[in-house]
Amino acid sequence: MGYTHFSITERSKLELLLKMRWSTRAIAKELGRHHASIAREIKRGRFNQEYVARSAQQAYHQRRAYSVPVGKYNLEIAKDLNEKLALTWSPEQIAEKRRSEGKPFICFKTIYRWLYAGRLAAGKVSILRHKGKRHKPMETRGRFLIGTPISQRPKEVRKRKSFGHWELDTVVSSRGESRACAATFIERKTRLYVAIKIPDRTAHSMEIAFGVVASQYPQGAFQTATTDRGKEFACYAALESVHNIKVYFADPYSSWQRGSNENGNGLLREFFPKGHDFAKVTDKQLAEAIRLINDRPRKCLGWKSAHEAFMEALSHLT
Repeated sequence: MGYTHFSITERSKLELLLKMRWSTRAIAKELGRHHASIAREIKRGRFNQEYVARSAQQAYHQRRAYSVPVGKYNLEIAKDLNEKLALTWSPEQIAEKRRSEGKPFICFKTIYRWLYAGRLAAGKVSILRHKGKRHKPMETRGRFLIGTPISQRPKEVRKRKSFGHWELDTVVSSRGESRACAATFIERKTRLYVAIKIPDRTAHSMEIAFGVVASQYPQGAFQTATTDRGKEFACYAALESVHNIKVYFADPYSSWQRGSNENGNGLLREFFPKGHDFAKVTDKQLAEAIRLINDRPRKCLGWKSAHEAFMEALSHLT
């Protein structure tokens, strides 16, 4: 059986037994450890000539943070990692991109460890995207019940086998601020994400935004769109008629049916957190955020960026 590190429970018991003046060998027998291991732990965890379990545990975590392979961390590697972190890449994206480029491989867990230890980004863990479950408030905006349900959407769209199928949504400003928001679009197969500012969350504004985005790409790049039943998508009949696409509507309270767009909106929130007023966001700022999002390597795309995958798909359109 391999060596296991002391737990906080063992350290607390060790502290108690030392106060009871037990010998090193007696403690070792009680804890099921070699007496040499006990002696080393006492030496490492001694503060002001006394063993303190809590302080010993903190010192252990600090040693673990710095326990990286000798020779792996250097200024050149740190510079490369810091540049990618500044581009809002995740440690896993950075690690796999280095692997694909033939650079010395650094495990993404090591990147996390260096970051937490203050060796990268000056220890600013806030540079990482926040992950975890969030409870969303119940939707209160107006809805409508007509339109084609997602259950009728072709299987090839659901399985992301073909190109030109988009998910649409809006990202709003904080309550009490202006009504400005961002209309967001994401292509399901390539994950290319697009956002455009609109003055309000109305069907008229969404119809204009769709026209602006669709006009930037060749025919065939837009085949279907999947949305929720928010009132801003009441323009669906006009979208189908003008742009020759089919619009499908997700089921109520089923944001997972538009998972790509939900994820994309989460990435956009890295740059414009809740509380931001989109009326104060410049087109240049929004464009830069979108560029950074689309230039990140994606695990689901074999570590290509969404931009690379999208351009490759466009090249196959006839």
